[in-house]
Amino acid sequence: MIRKIFYSLLTLVIGGFFITSTAFAEVSVYTPHTGLSVTPGEDIEYSVDIINSGSSIENVGFAVRGLPEGWEYQISSNGTNIEQLSIRPNAEQSIRLVVTVPLQVEKGRYEFDLVAEGSSTSTLDLLVNVTEEGTFKTNFTIDQPNMEGHADSTFEYSTTLKNQTAEQQHYSLSSQAPNGWTTQFKVDGNGVTSVTLEPNEEKTVDIVVTPANNAKADTYKIPVKAQSGGTSSEIELEAVITGKYGLTISTPNGLLSDDITAGGDTVIDLVVENTGSVDLTDINVKSSTPPKWEVEFDRDTIPTLKAGEKANVKATLKAPEDAIAGDYAATFSADTGEASSEANFRISVKTSTAWGFVGVAIILVVVGGLYYIFKKYGRR
Repeated sequence: MIRKIFYSLLTLVIGGFFITSTAFAEVSVYTPHTGLSVTPGEDIEYSVDIINSGSSIENVGFAVRGLPEGWEYQISSNGTNIEQLSIRPNAEQSIRLVVTVPLQVEKGRYEFDLVAEGSSTSTLDLLVNVTEEGTFKTNFTIDQPNMEGHADSTFEYSTTLKNQTAEQQHYSLSSQAPNGWTTQFKVDGNGVTSVTLEPNEEKTVDIVVTPANNAKADTYKIPVKAQSGGTSSEIELEAVITGKYGLTISTPNGLLSDDITAGGDTVIDLVVENTGSVDLTDINVKSSTPPKWEVEFDRDTIPTLKAGEKANVKATLKAPEDAIAGDYAATFSADTGEASSEANFRISVKTSTAWGFVGVAIILVVVGGLYYIFKKYGRR
């Protein structure tokens, strides 16, 4: 009798255990990538499977525990933010966990947990390795800050402006260029004086620098700043002026005309001036005249002409014997590899005096002949 009672009780206990086990629902969470490396300001995205291995529907709530201060998270399913998810028996659903790492964060390893809680609790341990130190700052950089050219050149620099803060920043752009210089900022080809950047956004800012007309050969530093209300950054541009080339040819008084007689010559005084800021070498002096005209220079090459200096050249211009009276054009030029100049002259040709005497003589002979004929035959 006692044995019968014992077996009955044992049957009830075991049966009750199986009934309880069958009705017990077990929730577990799974993601393949539990340890990730990131940089400050990045978003980490996890795709997590929520598994209900029990025989009843489970309403599962979610939480993230141990998340460092300043870090943020968001849980969603099928594009909708959620706090709880209902899962059928022996089924699974996926959720999306997005964790935002702040920009201002120390380098190192950080651990936190995703907790899924229904009739049972399941915890997913997650590890994030922040690979570099994060800061709340503006990053203004340039790969090539140094450029070289003449004073009449335009210098174009390409820079990168990055907002490494957690807030939108409106940056004003400014420069401290030397007197007479101009600076223009461009974004996407458009001239700007300021630029707005979202958190962790960067843009290319082109800087166009135009030197002053009288800029001398030297190295010039140009500080450029991007500044918002709470942060700023500055870079320094460098422009190396190798000098400005300039050359003119004219006369001492600026008069570009002269007179000449047919078959005769005239001496034209020319002045070649280096109007630039760089010394010039091997300056060639040339001429262009009407056919049969001749030009001789006392020197047709100037070996060196320093900046701001002048050189005198004499040109002897000769007109041909048969030149007809009138105005002619002659051009004198000075040329070197870096600069050139020309002066256009008006040359007035007059008939030779000898031809005038010949004309007078012919007239006298004609008059004398007529007088002789009239005297001899006039009385008949």
